[in-house]
Amino acid sequence: MDRPSPHLAVDGSPVVWLGANFWSRTGGPLMWKRYDPAVLRQELRVLADHGLNMTRSFFYWPDFHPTPDTLDEQCLVNFADFLDAHTETGMTTVPTFLVGHMSGENWDPAWREGRDLYRDVWFVGRQAWYVRELTARFAAHPAVAGWLLTNEVPIYGGEAPRPIVDAWASLLVDAVRAGGGTQPVAVGDGAWGIETTGHDNGFSVRDLARFTDFVGPHVYRMETDQTRQHLKAAYIAELSGVGLPVIMEEFGLTSDFVSDEGAASYYRQLLYTTLLAGATGWIAWNNTDYDDLAGQRPYSHHPFEMHFGITDRHGAPKPPLRELARFAADLAAIDLPHARRTPVDAAIVVPSHLEADYPFTNETERAHIVATGEQAYLAAHEAHIPVAVVREREDGGIPAGYGLYLLPSVKQLCATSWLQLEELARDGATVYASYSHGDSGVQRGPWWTNTEALFGVRPASSYGLAEPVTDEEAAIRFTQDFGSLAAGTVLTVPAAGNENGRTYLPVRATSGTVVAVDAHGRPAIVVKEHGAGRAVLSTYPLEYFASARARSNPEETWRLYDALAAVADVERDVRLDDPRVFVDTLVHDDGRRFAVFVSQHGTPVTVRPVVAGELRTLGGETTDELALDPYGVAVRELVLD
Repeated sequence: MDRPSPHLAVDGSPVVWLGANFWSRTGGPLMWKRYDPAVLRQELRVLADHGLNMTRSFFYWPDFHPTPDTLDEQCLVNFADFLDAHTETGMTTVPTFLVGHMSGENWDPAWREGRDLYRDVWFVGRQAWYVRELTARFAAHPAVAGWLLTNEVPIYGGEAPRPIVDAWASLLVDAVRAGGGTQPVAVGDGAWGIETTGHDNGFSVRDLARFTDFVGPHVYRMETDQTRQHLKAAYIAELSGVGLPVIMEEFGLTSDFVSDEGAASYYRQLLYTTLLAGATGWIAWNNTDYDDLAGQRPYSHHPFEMHFGITDRHGAPKPPLRELARFAADLAAIDLPHARRTPVDAAIVVPSHLEADYPFTNETERAHIVATGEQAYLAAHEAHIPVAVVREREDGGIPAGYGLYLLPSVKQLCATSWLQLEELARDGATVYASYSHGDSGVQRGPWWTNTEALFGVRPASSYGLAEPVTDEEAAIRFTQDFGSLAAGTVLTVPAAGNENGRTYLPVRATSGTVVAVDAHGRPAIVVKEHGAGRAVLSTYPLEYFASARARSNPEETWRLYDALAAVADVERDVRLDDPRVFVDTLVHDDGRRFAVFVSQHGTPVTVRPVVAGELRTLGGETTDELALDPYGVAVRELVLD
């Protein structure tokens, strides 16, 4: 089955944005009042020399819109020169209109006077006028590649019901079109809504996709596990996939928080893993450091904000820019505008409860879906199973056509989807689900409609009680061969979570076969055959346990996933025996295939991939083994027999 990775298009041709969010070091957000065209051109030249082709720029709202009915003419002159400078360096830019939030502070135009950003009709009208007028001034300039309505507006304007947000955003998109803007447009909200976080802030990725042209995640998450941190942005990119191009609109780090090596590895991991997750554009935060603005807000009270730059205060490259340059070279070598993710046989199913606003679904339950799905995504990478992340449709329905379905630590799924899983198994699929109550104490028990029919077990729990895991770890011993796991193999998974989550599902097998038991001899893995396929139940919430622990990866769930892939006969172009080296592939329109290897080792490592053919460097040399630096990446052409 295909995994979407759509590209932005200009005049019908695909394009790739690779750039930086831009404030000149002469003023940060106040650059338009301290405009220095010579410094600006130096800054752009450094970016272009390292393979970047665009910036994201900002109409700082208080300066550009000084009164409700006027624009600042000198700011407009400066912005026109800014666009000319992009053309001179062969770059483009994506202007952002409503810039009231930036780097730890909110700024209003002086005349806002507390008006509601989304609901005040007069104020929304003034926003639309501002957007239309700016678009009309600059839409014809060849340096304008797209438009963004705002910057992280939920922080600035607050949250609101979805219909209000949709109406407000659609009016501003209409203003762009009324001003003559034909380029791609998006909201700039950060993609922090219900589909990616479980929290409904009103900015639904799917709702906004009805009238915008791309989705732009902003990713600055903190983590307790190195591998989760490295793949965090990739999983968010997967969850952001609603049919539009996914542009990593903001990501980065302050060098105050990390070593040079740590900064380089974070950028490297994020760039390549989001590429494999379907992203087709990247805009780093941000172009430069601001040491000379230490007395200026927001840097005066958020001093770490001075050092998110990919260049230093003098314009010299920092490690992140060197990583971007390497990434640019690899994108050129594989010709990304004409490459896409390879089709796959396996899918992680995301319950529709993460997206649909079903009555009496609480935020804790939705956050559980995000966390356990992310952990399954990591385990699949550790097992070298290329996977799609697919969403259950609202009120039921799972995309058909996959050979392996993973439902990790699932509590909620629509009734019709549970029934469909039986059909998928009968048609030849392997359906895996692990049971979980999650953190929430609401209705602790199987929400599953057909547990016995699907898995061949009957629950043996007491009503209203969660059965605690009292052991420090779940020791799952296989009593017969199962895929790549031989009889006698023991998987050990540390238990974790609160009193609701640190539990298991006691069952009695009826038509299912117990293939693994826990340390007390109770069923742990049960398989029921269905025609050409089968359903596999884990009575322990393995993915939840791992997601609730710090520094947990790699953990042994990947071995179960590897066995599931073997049972399901999942096609894997590349095999490795090291769970800390991930691999996935891209395919070019001309048939060439590229394998991307990403190491989670903090030290150098050498691996010998097993392929049905041969691996070649991008220079054409045949290679049997790969030497990867700490948290390193390698791209190879995969020539299949």
